[in-house]
This record gives sequence, C-alpha cells and structure tokens, in this order.
Amino acid sequence: MSADEFMISQPSAQFGGGWGASASGGVNGGAPEPVKDITTAQFMSEVIEESKNRPVVVDFWAPWCGPCKQLAPTLEKSVRETRGAVKLVKMNIDDHPEVAGQMGIQSIPAVVAFVGGQPKDAFMGVRPEGEIKRFLEKLAGPTGPSEIDLALEEAEKLASEGAASQAANLFAAILQREPENVAALAGLGALYLEMGEIEQARGMLSAIPAGSANDPKAVSLRAAIELAEQAAKLGDPAELARRIAADPADFDARFDLALIHNARGDRAAAGNELLEIVSRDRTWREDGARAQLLQFFEAWGPTDPATLSARRRLSSLLFS
Repeated sequence: MSADEFMISQPSAQFGGGWGASASGGVNGGAPEPVKDITTAQFMSEVIEESKNRPVVVDFWAPWCGPCKQLAPTLEKSVRETRGAVKLVKMNIDDHPEVAGQMGIQSIPAVVAFVGGQPKDAFMGVRPEGEIKRFLEKLAGPTGPSEIDLALEEAEKLASEGAASQAANLFAAILQREPENVAALAGLGALYLEMGEIEQARGMLSAIPAGSANDPKAVSLRAAIELAEQAAKLGDPAELARRIAADPADFDARFDLALIHNARGDRAAAGNELLEIVSRDRTWREDGARAQLLQFFEAWGPTDPATLSARRRLSSLLFS
C-alpha cells in the first residue's frame, strides 16, 4: 500500500452520515455540541439556569497554565462521551476572574460541577481519564460506548486483520472529529510504520498531546518507532540467516535478525530468535536478549498474541 492511500479525503461509509469534519462528539445522537468559553455575564444563563436541565461542568483555566492544557483534552473527550448528558463550559480566569474569586478558587485547573443551580462537586489539578469519567458518572450516571469508541474498536480490529487501508480510513475520520485522539494517532502511526514510513509515524507521535505521553498507546508507538529505527540500521536478513545456519551460537546475527523480523511485522519470528538466545546463554550482553524481548512486549502491547506467547515461553526458560 502506498503512502498516498493514507491521505483520506472522505471518511469511510462505515461511519454513517453523521461523521463529518467537526472535531467534537455527538450530543444526544444529534449534531456535535462545541465546548464553549463563557464570560461572567453569561455565567447565570450558561451555568446556573442550564444546570437545572442537566449537569454543567465549568473548567476554570488560564492560557499560561500548563496543567490546564494537559487536562483539557481528556476532560473534553470524557464530557463528549456523555453524549449531551453533561455540558462543559470554560472560563478564562485572567479575562473573567469574578466568578472564580467569588467561589474561592485559588489554584487551577479547577473543575466545578453544577446541578440544579448549585455547585455539586469539584476537583483540582490534572486527573486521569478514568477518574474524570467516574466524576461525570456521579453526575449523570454511567454511559455506554460512544460512536468514537466503537469506531476505534473497529479500526483496531481491521488493522489487526491486515486491512490497513480501511483501518487508516477509520482512524483518519476519527481524527477529523477528535484531532488529539491518542488511540487514533497511535493507530495511524503504527500503520505508517508497517509501510516503512518512519517519519510519518514520528509525525503521529508528535501530534499526541504532552499530557498523554504516558498513555499506553503512545508508549507503544514510541517503542515501535525506536525498534524500527534500530532495524533500519541493520544488514541483509538473508546474510544474517546464513550466519545463523553456519553457527547457531552467532547471537549477534540472531539479535539483529530479531529486530528485522519485528520491523517487518513478523513478531513470532522476532520472539523466537531472542528466546533462542535466552535458552542458550542468559549472560549474553548482560541478558540483552531478555531486555530486548521486554522492549518488544512494550511495543506490541500486553494483550497481543505474540506478547502472550513469548512471555509464557520466557517465564518457562527463566524459572525452569
């Protein structure tokens, strides 16, 4: 597949007619509802009055606040996934300090939920996505998977089945709706890597928000890029295979061939070469084969079949 196939101008038909170019999620199954910046004068109508109809979450922030920028993408994504059950508004306390002052807010980011015209709950600082979702569920009850969650699941399934073009189409359409969606960015980056397009994969990694750098999917993509860069510097795999046939204890050749197998997507073969080194000489390169296997596991993900199989075999070798 050529790189041009990734430049999707239209989302896949599998998304249905509701998937346009907006970057926000659906609201009660209808058009996306944008996150709104409000003023002090709007606070009564947008927060107090609206909270009598549904919970309203106010994000107090400022442009100079780094943690505010880390929190915002996750908070906005989580609110979108309530599909309109919760409304989110933002108040820049530099421009509109009155409400924050009246509420005694002394540090930001500060997130305050209003229900029935009154403050109901709040939290300060950056919080992980799971904690934010639990905060919202206390306000509006549990919500099912969103359209984007379902689309991501389908895209990842297609990618695992080798339908790279279709998977890329879905990831691209998701990014039209949520440009900073970590799973879609990482998924598209992984597809670029499969094509050997390391620079494009790096571009996807750099688009992941700094606050999500430790997301497992971001970590996995970063590790995969590092492995691909290592493999790009190695020799001819046929020559490495000949060296191994001539001398099964040529661990340098086995190690390099493992990296090449991984870069080509043959995870089972990559694991086999490293496990062979571990079985023959645990001390080689100060247990370097096992260390490389652990890096593979990080890149592949903990639930990948290749990870599960190689990890079982590694445990047998280490503890037998």
